[in-house]
Amino acid sequence: MKLLAIDTATELCSVALYRDGEIADRAVSEARAHADNVLPMVSALLAEADLALTQLDGIAFGRGPGGFTGLRVAAAVTQGLALGADLPVVDVSDLAALAYGAFTAHGWRDVAAALDARMGEIYYGVYRCSEEGATALAADALAPPGEVTLPAIDGAAGPGWQAHRSALPEAVRTSVENADDEPPQARSIAALGAIELAAGRGAAAESAIPVYLRDKVAEKRRQS
Repeated sequence: MKLLAIDTATELCSVALYRDGEIADRAVSEARAHADNVLPMVSALLAEADLALTQLDGIAFGRGPGGFTGLRVAAAVTQGLALGADLPVVDVSDLAALAYGAFTAHGWRDVAAALDARMGEIYYGVYRCSEEGATALAADALAPPGEVTLPAIDGAAGPGWQAHRSALPEAVRTSVENADDEPPQARSIAALGAIELAAGRGAAAESAIPVYLRDKVAEKRRQS
């Protein structure tokens, strides 16, 4: 299987190419230049592998949560590339990617992942990871850090924990004390996307849309 992955949810712009179990990737940290960087990075990665876009089996992207502008870039680029090459797409939670990256790096199975949502809030989720992927134990959520609760975990991942460390409840602070604070990476999205695509869960290019947890919370508040 050959699959391209794109992530621009944070200040890190990364792309990865999954090729029969091997992953090559590129990344650059330049938050305001994702729209300028992502396509040249994709072209370079494909050229290195001597592959055309039409030779791929699909495209995966980080659907969020994350920075709104970055999420729109990843979704738009994924849609455009997939439509042009008639490829299926797979959306991957950036929190799942964080958890799976920690599983790959440290062997942690149950991982709490978090990103800084700004405005005094945190994006977080809890995933059980294995060679078969990352399964959500608690849905991705947005909350003030003081309201975060976690089940028993093996480890924590993502820069969100450190960003809000002082405001977390004491029990949570202890659980995430040794968090891996790397941002989400396209290589983890590629690995998870390949699992999903192999299971037949690819979707039409038009379904490549971002997930804005803050929008969902606002909608619930309007309805209450």
